[in-house]
Amino acid sequence: MSEQVHNRLAVVRAERKVSRQALAEAVGVHYQTIGYIERGQYNPSLDLALKLAGFFGLPVEALFSLEPFQPLTDEVYGRKER
Repeated sequence: MSEQVHNRLAVVRAERKVSRQALAEAVGVHYQTIGYIERGQYNPSLDLALKLAGFFGLPVEALFSLEPFQPLTDEVYGRKER
């Protein structure tokens, strides 16, 4: 059984103002593959995950995780008690 790989690819791509097409061309896949990964419909191979992380100059664990990511604001600013 395949476990879902959670990712922040869409967030990082938007932050860096990189289109799906440009990212796909840079890592050698079809632009729809990027969309499938972002929506959690396709788990990237290790090779592709490393290429994507390398493109952004980030460690692979900054983009992909087996556990759901916390919102970035919680990680950066700390979770506030309500």
